[in-house]
Amino acid sequence: MRGYRSYPSAAAEAGSDGATTVHFSPEQPKGVARGNWIQTMPGKGWFVILRLYSPLEPFFTKQWRPSEIELVK
Repeated sequence: MRGYRSYPSAAAEAGSDGATTVHFSPEQPKGVARGNWIQTMPGKGWFVILRLYSPLEPFFTKQWRPSEIELVK
């Protein structure tokens, strides 16, 4: 059995600032690791679900929340 960090691809990698950027697009952007890209289908809708395993206290106290999805060009 393969671990979650390698199936079906490697886990997303955080940047030097500690933020993790995940790109959603039909084609993998140049210079973006496979784990930081999720393929979309042109003309098809999609939605985001965030699953957290063992969240820390800032999640429960609402000191931390994920940022909004931003358009990157």
